[in-house]
Amino acid sequence: MTETLQHLESVIQDRKANPTPDSYTASLFSAGNNRIAQKLGEEATEVIVAALGQGRSAQINEFADLFYHTLVLMAQLDISLDDVRAELERRHRPQ
Repeated sequence: MTETLQHLESVIQDRKANPTPDSYTASLFSAGNNRIAQKLGEEATEVIVAALGQGRSAQINEFADLFYHTLVLMAQLDISLDDVRAELERRHRPQ
């Protein structure tokens, strides 16, 4: 899973640095923070709807969309998976 997310993060970063007209990811970056955040909110709502009334396949699909849009917003804000990992480790470090 980690390798897959890191690869996706790399692809998203590449789309940000080297946008092409036919790239959905590049179009999100071009639209800016508000649009990316809006898409993330829509995807979160779709996860909730799927969790409450759809099958496992639809639920997995919606979670994948949520992960993708989360990574896009993170890239827009210059936050990496490593940044989030470090925060999670900090929170769960024995005291």
